[in-house]
Amino acid sequence: MERDGAARPTARLGPVTRARVRRVSGSSVRDRRDDLATEEPLEIRLLAGGESRTVAITMRTPGADFELAAGFLHGEGIAGPGDIAAIGYCTDEDLDPEARYNTVTVRLTTPHLPDLGARARNFLTSSACGVCGTASLDALRDRCTVPAVRPPVGVSATTLYGLPDRLREAQGVFGRTGGLHAAGLFTPGGTPVAVREDVGRHNAVDKLVGWALLGDRAPLDRHVLLVSGRVSYEIMQKAASAGIQIVCAVSAPSSLAVDLAREFGITLVGFLREERFNIYACPERVDVGQP
Repeated sequence: MERDGAARPTARLGPVTRARVRRVSGSSVRDRRDDLATEEPLEIRLLAGGESRTVAITMRTPGADFELAAGFLHGEGIAGPGDIAAIGYCTDEDLDPEARYNTVTVRLTTPHLPDLGARARNFLTSSACGVCGTASLDALRDRCTVPAVRPPVGVSATTLYGLPDRLREAQGVFGRTGGLHAAGLFTPGGTPVAVREDVGRHNAVDKLVGWALLGDRAPLDRHVLLVSGRVSYEIMQKAASAGIQIVCAVSAPSSLAVDLAREFGITLVGFLREERFNIYACPERVDVGQP
């Protein structure tokens, strides 16, 4: 797969933006410099058969933009790894130079653009919270049937206890800003494989899935996914599309996330913190060390 190798500007479009702040503590007032997590819009365009169409505009933290685009398209059932010929930043001369790095064009191998139907309007109103409600349960069932036999994968409670700290250690930008979500892929033994950060939980997961797709590492059925916040339907949708069998979160799952996990046979762990957690679906994959 071809990728655009264009260099990126390093100022505001980096993952960290510097700002002057006034810090007040009791009777003490001090002006100082602070680091903020950058939030910028990303426009994802499709190109096929000489036609171009914007399919999504989402707020994100700059970085791993090609992975984010590929993961988003895969999770929404728009384009799989075999459908993508190249990904690059927009080179339209009518765009402001900085804006070009907020626009990603995905060139498809197909002769025509896909028919998105009513979903297109929803994609265009997306935000850092992800694209909500764009894929119905029926559409997800069509794309993600549960295989009759899945490769055995399991994880111990001891391994799960250590994952939040390992995810936190890999969050370089969070350490400077305190304002980013993270998603991490781990082996069943707890070894970190890849970690991505973003202002949006869903974007961080999309970046991970895109990393796997663009690097020929999919499906991810031998990995454990950990997210730094809560687990919603959208995150479970992305996990199911990627073949992930174990999903963990440091916070709570939604009711629809639990329903999805049970239907698709995904182990769902919530409130993973301080050596405790809840298992909401498929507990057989977690060895709690008890007879």
